[in-house]
Formats: sequence, C-alpha cells, structure tokens
Amino acid sequence: MLNSIIDIINRYNSFLITSHVRLDGDALGSELALYQMLKNVGKDVVVYNQDETPEIYCFLPGSHKIVHTLPALENFDVVFVIDCSELDRTGNEARRIGTVEKIINIDHHISNENFGTVTFIDHLASSSAELIYRLIIKINSTITKDIATNLYAAILTDTGGFCYRNTSANTLIAAGNLVEKGADPQWISENIYESNPLAKIRLLTRALETLVFDWGIKVGYMLVTRKDLEQTGACNELTEGFVDIPRSIRGIEISILFMELSEHQFKLSFRSKGKVSVERIAGLFGGGGHINAAACYINGDFENVLHRVLKAIEELSFNP
Repeated sequence: MLNSIIDIINRYNSFLITSHVRLDGDALGSELALYQMLKNVGKDVVVYNQDETPEIYCFLPGSHKIVHTLPALENFDVVFVIDCSELDRTGNEARRIGTVEKIINIDHHISNENFGTVTFIDHLASSSAELIYRLIIKINSTITKDIATNLYAAILTDTGGFCYRNTSANTLIAAGNLVEKGADPQWISENIYESNPLAKIRLLTRALETLVFDWGIKVGYMLVTRKDLEQTGACNELTEGFVDIPRSIRGIEISILFMELSEHQFKLSFRSKGKVSVERIAGLFGGGGHINAAACYINGDFENVLHRVLKAIEELSFNP
C-alpha cells in the first residue's frame, strides 16, 4: 500500500489532509507531519479540521496553518483522511469530503471500515503517526525537526507515554530516530502534560468526587457533567487523561469516563489493563478503538447508560 500512496503523491499536486472531530495528539501530529513532508516536496497542501486545535497542542509546529472552513474541493486532487475509523468521523463535511475522487485512508484502529481509494491500515501500530513515519521513511523524504516533533508528540500521546500495550519495539525505534532528528522529549512532554490550565485541575477535583468502584467486575468510573464544565470554566478537551485515573488503582482492570455532552447524550471513554478488551464493549454501542483504549456515544439518562454499560461488561466477562 505504501507504494500506491507514493505513486499518488508523485503523480498529483494538490492535497487536502483531515482527521476526526474532537482532535487528539495523534490526529494533529500525524496531519502536521504529513503536511510538512508534502510541502517540502513542492506540493500544494491544506489541513482542514472541523474542530479547533486544543490549547495543549497549539505548540505543535504548523498548527496555526490548520483551517476550519472546508475549501472548495475541486481544488484538490487527493484527500488524506488520517486516524479515522470511518469517514463520518471527519464531521459535518464528511459527505462533501467523500466526493473527492481519490481518498487515502491511513489509520491504526481495528474498527476501520476500509473506506477510500487506497488504505494503509495496521491495527498493530501504536498510532497513525507511526504509519506516517513509515511513509516518510519509504518515500525517502527528509525528516526535519518540525516533522520529528509532530510525530514524536503524536506517538507519545497515543501510547500513553510509551506505557500502553500498543508500544512495540518498532514504536520505540521510531521514537528514538525522531529524537535524533530533533524532537525534544522533555520540551514536548512539558507542553502536553505539565502546562495544564487551572480550570482543568478544578474540573478534575469535581470528577474525583464522583469516582465509584464496582469491585465485582473490577471497574472504576467517573462522571463529568455540563454543570461541572460551566462552573469550573473548563471545556470538553480538558478532560483528556481523566479516564486513566481509575485504571491506575490496584485491582481495577477497566476505567470509564462518562462525559455529558448534552441532555441525555454521553461520550464514554474506556481504558483497560492487559488483555482486557474495551474495544469489544465500545463496539456494542457503535463505537470502537483498540483493545486497551476505546470510546463510544450513548443516548439516555445517566443511570440508564451506566446500567447498560456495566451489564455489558459483566456479560462479556472479557475472555481474551
């Protein structure tokens, strides 16, 4: 598949790059690294995202170049869709994006629907950034300091600081090579993990007050409501990392963050340890992800949503 992508890059000149709504480090770092690589070989490139870049990722080189209004699509020969298991994840403009003749789908989610003209999907990869790294190596393009910074940040965040199961020997080799090319691990880590606004800490304090355990099925969960967001002055993106807290407790194998998006609508983020697959749980509710990290959206009041999810966990019993 890499050869097919390289052939398209060599044959065409204008490229659109996009990713999913509710952006994370992997989506942004991957997009920006690909953008910089294509610009460096003389291509016309635009990065479009429906959502604004979260504040903690605004330090990424090139983030100010991202646009949030979809340009006229007749101006593009090819669209890269990065880190999306389905085209609809790009947001409200998904149908228009889907009209582009050539769509290159690069992703690492096991639930990917294999949409597009060319697909480069490896669910064993740590991140979409690791796949972009392979592409850049294969095409023999220069890895600049900016590209290295974006890819390293993306891999760092999608592996949970190189702690998750998806961290392989190849992941660490790639990260090491990116450091050689100029990525600064301390500076990147400080920007992502040690530059929290006070509102995030106030929101976390409220979330911790909701922490509940179900020791029978080894689950810990927390709830963030719209009222919490309003009263702390926080926004949705500041909940990043909250779901990891229950999992850090001895004896807990599954952690869940319930995020109230609107009345009777919740986003659920899951994390797990070892071979416990939360991707299976998310999949039951139309979501997806990876074995140890997944998400979905469920409609209903909180008690109903909670009951359905805990029942599903209990019934699946997580046989590997």
